Amino acid sequence: MGLTHISARIANPGRPSKTARLKFLVDSGALYSVVPASTLERLGIRPHTVRSFMLADGTEIKRRVGDALFFIDGHRAASPVIFGEQGDSVLLGTVSLESLGFLLDPMKRVLRPLPMVLGRRGIVTELSP
Repeated sequence: MGLTHISARIANPGRPSKTARLKFLVDSGALYSVVPASTLERLGIRPHTVRSFMLADGTEIKRRVGDALFFIDGHRAASPVIFGEQGDSVLLGTVSLESLGFLLDPMKRVLRPLPMVLGRRGIVTELSP
């Protein structure tokens, strides 16, 4: 297996016409996407919270989190985004991928359409004892 990179655009949800194009490492093990804080600030995206995150080595770090629009292959979706700091990788996480309707095919290292499932009212499935 190898690494999967993809080019995508991001924007401020309040000003979607002003975008920045970035090369993301698609990380199916990461929940949130990470974008350099300087890029997010240039687009006028502001953090709304600070959250704790665990690194692979067990170290706990704190990062600011905001919301951004992501654009990939004609798809557009809003998603939380981490304000990346010095040394942080630019990542596309699963929340952003799924919001856009994609999943990562780890064997072919490409994005595939995510099957969209919608529950319907009135359909009940009984569980056997």
